[in-house]
Amino acid sequence: MLRPWQVSLSERINPGRDVPIYMQIIQALIRDIERGRLTSGTYLPSSRQLATVLGVNRKTVVLAYDDLIAQGWLTSAGTRGTMVSASLPGPTPRRSDPGALAAAVGDGGATPAILYRFTPPPLRPLALPGGPGLKLDEGAPDGRLFPAELLSRAYRAAAHRASRENGFQYRDPRGVRRLRESIATMLRSQRGLTVTAENICITRGSQNGIFLAAQVLLQPGDAVIVEALTYEPAVAAFHALGAHVVPVALDGDGIDIDAVERACRQRAVRALFLTPHHQFPTTVSLRPERRLKLLELSRQFGFAIIEDDYDHEFHFESQPLLPMAAYAPGQVLYVGSLSKLLLPALRIGYVAAPEAVIDTLAHSVSVTDGMGNSLTEEVAAELIESGELRRHARKVWRIYARRRTAFAAEVDRVLGDIVDYRLPDGGLAFWLRFDADLDRMEERAIAMGLRFASSRSFMTTDHAPRGLRIGFGSLTEDEARTAIAALAEAAG
Repeated sequence: MLRPWQVSLSERINPGRDVPIYMQIIQALIRDIERGRLTSGTYLPSSRQLATVLGVNRKTVVLAYDDLIAQGWLTSAGTRGTMVSASLPGPTPRRSDPGALAAAVGDGGATPAILYRFTPPPLRPLALPGGPGLKLDEGAPDGRLFPAELLSRAYRAAAHRASRENGFQYRDPRGVRRLRESIATMLRSQRGLTVTAENICITRGSQNGIFLAAQVLLQPGDAVIVEALTYEPAVAAFHALGAHVVPVALDGDGIDIDAVERACRQRAVRALFLTPHHQFPTTVSLRPERRLKLLELSRQFGFAIIEDDYDHEFHFESQPLLPMAAYAPGQVLYVGSLSKLLLPALRIGYVAAPEAVIDTLAHSVSVTDGMGNSLTEEVAAELIESGELRRHARKVWRIYARRRTAFAAEVDRVLGDIVDYRLPDGGLAFWLRFDADLDRMEERAIAMGLRFASSRSFMTTDHAPRGLRIGFGSLTEDEARTAIAALAEAAG
């Protein structure tokens, strides 16, 4: 019976580590077995031999062998010695899969790498906050305007209330009923939706709401229509669910209705994603005649509409149009958010839909998240019911209106010769079309420390019109002047 003349483990035993030596030997042997370095039926050296090679006490090796025998990694063959268990499978060869993007992740060689697979398209880079330079967002509110003490009081009140009512337990995955009722009241009184609390599911922001709505509607291979310029995270969500994304053209008044009809005649369409109140990213409002035609096409071809009303709260010209869900609730899944009125960090969005759809959404929440953040939802309900949210909205509306006017004046003064834009009726961002090489401009901007969403991030086709969506709401007038001057320098 042959024994190895010389034995070594692929990992060094280090007495200085916090891990006991016998455990280091166990881990090293298991990893060598997993890698195929020690195969089934292979005899190991005696405990005395291995102890000598490793420079450790023989009892330490005996302890490691006994533990591995008990776990089933090794087998004692009596006087013949100890061997790797013959019942273990051999190492599985790696196979490449050209249809998937694969990433092998290990810990620098200490353990075998795990092959993670990601469905195409390739993962987009994460938009991470912070870092050096000047960050220009795509229409976020100014969190500095929300009084921290007001938020603290609301959390204290919500915590005391939850304590009295045993509200710290697991809750309804549709969300805290108090908040759902407050949102339903707001939607009935301000946006014309005929909804109750049973038609509302609270989500972790509007992006989570879009994903949940799409999850209810889409199966792998289903077609979903989006505009040639649109909200890229929504497209990423559709791709993640295996949907086939169908881009259609848009013009100065929003989505091209004829292009939608042509797409529907070419293949079965399951859903259409839309931002009709202020089209993202171009800010234009979809006119009533186009809305009605879209709903007619929805009935004719049997597709649902996901209406993302991400910034209904701030309108600076005429009275805002009612959401499409207000006059076609059975055809539209309405996604909204409190991020613009409150704070994005609170992560409160919602979906309004028929009750059966809400029940299905709640099931999705229950298996992925269990429930939302009930304490934060109670805080939002407290702020709404106390009237504090409405008072805050009136205050910041005046501030954002001034910032909008000042931003437009500064764009005219500094960028007037190279930029074209339409003053947005509402929302917190401008869509700027540059008479410049945008690729070169964006490269220079990055080198200068400017950070903003790439013009290509909004495009679902290579032929879509390009521009930059630049938020003004989160910038003071001084900050806006600095930002616009930096854009001019990058374009120069």
